[in-house]
Amino acid sequence: MLQRARSWARGVKRDVHAVWLAARHPRTPWHAKALALAVAAYALSPIDLIPDFIPVLGYLDDLLIVPLGILAVTRLIPPDVLAECRAAADAAERRPRSLAGAAAIVALWLAAAVLLLWWLWPASGW
Repeated sequence: MLQRARSWARGVKRDVHAVWLAARHPRTPWHAKALALAVAAYALSPIDLIPDFIPVLGYLDDLLIVPLGILAVTRLIPPDVLAECRAAADAAERRPRSLAGAAAIVALWLAAAVLLLWWLWPASGW
């Protein structure tokens, strides 16, 4: 059962990316683009209708709204465009990630935090 849930979650993640790609595809109808942008924005946005800190209901809206939105959008997108966008989303998922790049970004953020702390720290004389 846990493996099925993981597989479903991966499929939803792939479809969110595919919907985002379809929203920018030239052969996607305008109404499907509008709904696709709304669904992808909601799925990727940190702002929810029901905040996640509310027990059960906070995650329930994510478990219902996003999959239902994806289902609605995938029915509006032409099948060949959807297949192309899903293939592109799968290819992007398999693309290697750069650990060196991630380390560089983390180092930049840490350096910025240290610089800000040094700048804001009151001169205490030590």
